[in-house]
Amino acid sequence: MTRNADADWDRWPVTTYLAENYRVVHPSDAAVIAAHSAYYRRIPAGSLDRTVELGAGPNLYPLMLASAASRHIDAVETSAANVAYLRAQVTGGADPSWAAFHDECRRHNPDLPDLPTALSRVRVRHADLTSAVGAGYDLASMHFVAESVTTDPAEFRALCGAFAAAVRPGGHLVAAFMNGMPTYSLGDGSTWPGLPVDADTVAEVFAPLTRECVVTVVPRDETLPAYGDDGMIVLHGRTRAHRT
Repeated sequence: MTRNADADWDRWPVTTYLAENYRVVHPSDAAVIAAHSAYYRRIPAGSLDRTVELGAGPNLYPLMLASAASRHIDAVETSAANVAYLRAQVTGGADPSWAAFHDECRRHNPDLPDLPTALSRVRVRHADLTSAVGAGYDLASMHFVAESVTTDPAEFRALCGAFAAAVRPGGHLVAAFMNGMPTYSLGDGSTWPGLPVDADTVAEVFAPLTRECVVTVVPRDETLPAYGDDGMIVLHGRTRAHRT
């Protein structure tokens, strides 16, 4: 069993990961963006004071999506390599390849600001995934994290609990998970822990944490590398007004 703390996340191969997943808008990206945009359109533009992206990695499109609703976005990331990339993107301007993602996000939600404005709302924090527990954010977002950092089902559940506990009671949850992905390897030969989960698992984990929760499945995208997954799982919900 490999737990989150066992992996050397500071060595995460940012360049390889981006090349394999985020240099073009894959159909699965477009599906996740469309689903999230429909949820964000229900939230008045600029109405959320503070939101958080947990385990932000080098992926900018969740930050773009949140910028329509949020005035301040904390991007919490454990990996020093990912933190360095994010800070360079926020302070020095985004790589040109992110423009297509921004166009896709804005196509679904015209309330999105331009890309420099969106990134100006982001503060990158080098911190543990559980560091935001009790922070009282209006919305928490998490993409391909809890199931992609551990092989321990109990730790997966604990990370999902920490994610939900980052927002105030009644706050928003926006997430995506890899469907059925085991321990996986990237093109540079590095191997990283993964836990196969499905939509039923995600729904069961979040049922006691939320008062409303919608889970949908995005089919396997054959344009992406074969990591052993069956597609993606998208979650939208509100935390319980009174936690037990």
